[in-house]
Amino acid sequence: MAEVLVYVDHVDGAVRKPTLELLTLARRVGEPVAVALGAGAENTASVLAEHGAVRVLTADASEFADYLVVPKVDALQAAYEAVSPAAVLFPSSAEGKEIAARLAVRIGSGIITDAVDLEAGEGGPVVTQSVFAAAFTTKSRVSKGTPVITVKPNSAAVEAASAAGAVEGLSVSFSEQARGTKVVSRTPRESTGRPELTEAAIVVSGGRGVGGAENFPVVEALADSLGAAVGASRAAVDAGWYPHTHQVGQTGKTVSPQLYIAAGISGAIQHRAGMQTSKTIVAVNKDAEAPIFDLVDYGVVGDLFEVVPQLTEEVKTRKG
Repeated sequence: MAEVLVYVDHVDGAVRKPTLELLTLARRVGEPVAVALGAGAENTASVLAEHGAVRVLTADASEFADYLVVPKVDALQAAYEAVSPAAVLFPSSAEGKEIAARLAVRIGSGIITDAVDLEAGEGGPVVTQSVFAAAFTTKSRVSKGTPVITVKPNSAAVEAASAAGAVEGLSVSFSEQARGTKVVSRTPRESTGRPELTEAAIVVSGGRGVGGAENFPVVEALADSLGAAVGASRAAVDAGWYPHTHQVGQTGKTVSPQLYIAAGISGAIQHRAGMQTSKTIVAVNKDAEAPIFDLVDYGVVGDLFEVVPQLTEEVKTRKG
């Protein structure tokens, strides 16, 4: 069976969930060969093996931490040349898409970004995308070279599948361009203790109906009771009520959780483009004519300041 390269997104050896989803999808079209780079790369092997990686190619060098993107592109090119894979998969993060695009140019192959599903086909992997603000679903395949594909988080359920996960060192020769952009400082992001927005299984978002930054704790309380991430509409972000990093929408982040709860969000197309591929959508809005109700699985017409606290208490009660 052909092998499929999977880029490993990890932090000091802790593998992030989108990578495990990629391994699940990769098994549909071949045998996954994981590529882990940077500090802690070898520590990823056991988790990757538990989720189907037949081999784990690892490399660690100061260039991966000290310079932006290109050293990782060099490493992926080396892995591609060593494996001759049937496809190369990346998570659809900002970094993942940049590495994927640069690799596709180097190896002269087509690229498909933001896939939401993947299946085997006669002419190569068939990729499903949600396009034009999620108004259409398309199926396509790369017609030139080795398919390079980036996949949105939460596109597939993680499935364990034990494999060898043999660790092999990857020899990387860094190009002259690898040292072109140097990282001069880093500022740790303040942790909220909540899941990453684009990776969360549950997202609770607040919009214009929240009425102000001082009222967002109502949204946060529901999110915390569910173990969810917190999102915000563009209107709430533009008003300065919540950080831009939490904006869900066409000009913010695209999410596709198992459950999306919209509190006080009207449902403008800008917002819908960022969340309407969610598996289950629930909305709370006092305007019965709000466009969001055309999209939801469950809708509550009511004041969010009455409905959301009751929902939070009910969740807490049921949890224990």
